[in-house]
Amino acid sequence: MTISLAQLRRCSIAVDLGASRTRVYVKNQGLVVDEPTVAAVNVRTGALLAVGAQAAVMDGRTPDYIRVVRPVSGGTVVDIDMAQRLLRHLVGDKLRRAWRRLPTMRAAVCLPYGSQPLSQRAAVETLSGMGARRVELVDTLVATAVGCGLPVEQPEATMIVVCGAGTTQVAVLSLGSIVAAETVAVGGDAIDHAVIQHLRLHHELMMPGQAVHPLHLVLAGGGATPGSTEVHGRDIVSGLARSVQVDTERVRNAITTPLTAILDAIGAVLRRCPPDLVADLGERGIMLAGGGALIPGLEPMIHQATTMPVHIADRPGTCPVRGLGAMIEGKVEPLHLDPMAP
Repeated sequence: MTISLAQLRRCSIAVDLGASRTRVYVKNQGLVVDEPTVAAVNVRTGALLAVGAQAAVMDGRTPDYIRVVRPVSGGTVVDIDMAQRLLRHLVGDKLRRAWRRLPTMRAAVCLPYGSQPLSQRAAVETLSGMGARRVELVDTLVATAVGCGLPVEQPEATMIVVCGAGTTQVAVLSLGSIVAAETVAVGGDAIDHAVIQHLRLHHELMMPGQAVHPLHLVLAGGGATPGSTEVHGRDIVSGLARSVQVDTERVRNAITTPLTAILDAIGAVLRRCPPDLVADLGERGIMLAGGGALIPGLEPMIHQATTMPVHIADRPGTCPVRGLGAMIEGKVEPLHLDPMAP
């Protein structure tokens, strides 16, 4: 599905429904919602108890009658009804009233590269249920490149790696269109899983998922950090709380395996590109974006494997929705942009 920038300029809302976070951009207002894509539901009554950050802190800490759900997986809406209920609570009464005043309101939503028609339909139905009369679909790769400030409309190569929670998308763009792209089912969640499995196998410790991110900060320190760090969790055998000293270098090695899938995707995309575009990339480099761009070890690993400069975007997690916002605000040159390539 291909639409023009003129159609996008008619949109009032830009939505990035990610597996990790949901972000909503409103024309002339900016980013108004940036919350985890999580909801807590009472399974006995069906009542929605909490959404966003309030629901995220409940994960793993609820009684049996409360279920914490994630209605989006890998950039695809897997539970339309729950996604609509989540959005209604996140946008708030003020924004909903604005939506009602616009009977012909249009919304733009970004989807992963190569999304299937069923995934596209789920996104359209989710926003249509919120009051949108028309929904424009935009490729996440194009939106992210615009949000990073890359000159995607120029006749030269720009390469972007969008690392999300469930998937990583790699693409080379030129003249506003995708020249070659690849998607792999490896993201921030796979890295967290690798850390948890390492602690389970080598230290017999069960670690809560929320505790992985502080460990990421320790790993990202590189050589400046001590050789070990203290981790708290539950002993597998006794079930009691226990603390262990974890060798940070061994944890870095544990997350190397899932990261190699991203390197394979980058190599596959480069092999499909014309030599002239690859030569451009040797000078311009690769841009990292998405919530997983700050995964420890990802940037130096890509640089070592490709020998190309690697840059991390400013506020990498919000690049897709900021790119969508620039499109609906009319801040993108009306050249050859191809928002949703088949």
